[in-house]
Amino acid sequence: MAWAAGRWTACGSSPGPNGARPQRHHSPSPSGKLARHLENSTLPIEKHTLTRRDWLLLAGAAAGSSLHPALAQTGTAWNDIEKAARGQTVYFNAWAGSERTNAYLQWVGAQVQATHGVKLEHVKITDTADVVKRVRAEKTAGRGVGEGTVDLVWINGENFAAMKRDGLLFGPFAESLPNFRFVDTTGKPTTRNDFSVPTEGMESPWGMAQFTLYADSRRLPKPPQSMAELLALARSQPGRISYPRLPDFTGTTFVKQALIETVGDASVLARPPVDADFARTTAPLWALLDSLHPHLWRAGKQFPQNPAAIRQMMADGELLLGLTFNPNEAANEIAAKRLPDTVVSWQFAKGTIGNTHFVAIPYNARAAAGAQVVANFLLSAQAQARKADIAVWGDPTVLDVARLPAAERARFPSQPLPGQVRVSAPTLPEPHAAWVDPLEREWTRRYGS
Repeated sequence: MAWAAGRWTACGSSPGPNGARPQRHHSPSPSGKLARHLENSTLPIEKHTLTRRDWLLLAGAAAGSSLHPALAQTGTAWNDIEKAARGQTVYFNAWAGSERTNAYLQWVGAQVQATHGVKLEHVKITDTADVVKRVRAEKTAGRGVGEGTVDLVWINGENFAAMKRDGLLFGPFAESLPNFRFVDTTGKPTTRNDFSVPTEGMESPWGMAQFTLYADSRRLPKPPQSMAELLALARSQPGRISYPRLPDFTGTTFVKQALIETVGDASVLARPPVDADFARTTAPLWALLDSLHPHLWRAGKQFPQNPAAIRQMMADGELLLGLTFNPNEAANEIAAKRLPDTVVSWQFAKGTIGNTHFVAIPYNARAAAGAQVVANFLLSAQAQARKADIAVWGDPTVLDVARLPAAERARFPSQPLPGQVRVSAPTLPEPHAAWVDPLEREWTRRYGS
C-alpha cells in the first residue's frame, strides 16, 4: 500500500506512504476531500495566545511554537523540550490498516521510551478526517492548550489544509527539530509544500510517495518515458495497458500526471480551478485520453478496480506494466516472491507526481513536548532507514542521505535492490487538491458508464 494525498492506496504488499484509508480512497487517510470552498493555496495560520496556565501545561513544550520559534533553534531550548517530554504519554493518531506499519510504530514506541522516557500510544484510526473533526469540535467546545485528546497525527493533503486553515495546529515547530537539517528540501520540495499548501513548519515530513511504473524487463525491454510514449506503446500493443478506474487514488494520479504533461503551463495547477477555465485547461487531457482508451485493456470500456488488480494482471502476463505510488512496491513484491526479479521500476524522464506524508501536532495537545521528541526521532537516520527497509515497511526516506554523517549513511543500502527505481526522476508537485473533485466528476461523465 502507499500513502499519498492523505489516503492509503492499495498498490501492493506494504504501505508506504500518500486499500483502507486514512484519507479518501487510499493513502492512509489523512482523509476526505479538500473543502471546496478553499479559495487559495496559502492558508492563514491562527495564532494562539498562551496564558500563564498554558505555559505551565506545556512545561516548555512551546519552545517550538509560533510565539517563540527561535527557542527551539538552540541546543538549550531543545534540551528543555526533552526534559519536559520525559514521562509524557503521546497519543499518536495514525492509520492502522497495515501490520507492517503497526509493527513499525511499536518499534518507534520502544525506542522513544528507552531513550527519552516518552510513552507512545498508537491510536488506531481508519480516516484522518475523523481526527480533524474531533480537534475542531474540541476547539469549538473551548478546550485550550493542554486540554486536547490528540498529541500527534499522521496527515497530509486536504486534512492538513483544513487544520491549517482552521487554526487547529501547534507550531511552527518542524524546521526547529534537530534532525530536520538532514531533510532533502531541495531534491524533495514536497517536504515543504503539501498539495500546493506551504507547510510553514506546521507539520514534519515523515515519508515519500511518487508515481512509479514497473514491468517485467523480458516483456518490456524499453519502457515508456512519458505519457506520449505510453500512448505509442498502447497503440503498438493493444489491450495490454490499463489504469485503475477513478476515483481510485492511483487512477486519479494517472489522470493528474496526464494533465500535467498536456496542460502547457503547469503553474495554473497550483491554484484551485476556475469553472470558466476548467474546460479549456483540461481539453488537451481529454484529447489524450480519448486517443489512449481505445487501445487499453477491454478497449477502455472497463477499468481494473485498483492497483492490486493491475499488479496481478501484470504478473499473469495479461498487462505489460503496473502502476503504484510507492517506488519500492515492485521490490516489496519481488522480496515476497510474488513478482520475478526481472521486474524493473521507473519514473518518466521529466518527472512524475509525488508527495510527502507528515506528522502534525494539534494546537491543544497535552504532550506537545513529547510529540516533538517523537517527530524528531521519526526524522532520525535510524528511524528513516528502518522505515525504508522493504523487509520492515519500504516507505522512502525524506532525508538527503548523501548529507548524513558516514556512520548514519551506512544505514541505507548503497545499491538499489531488485525492483527498486535505479535512477529517480524529478518529483512533480501535486496539483492543488481542489482539482481532484472536478477531474473525477468529468472523467466519470466521459468514461465511467
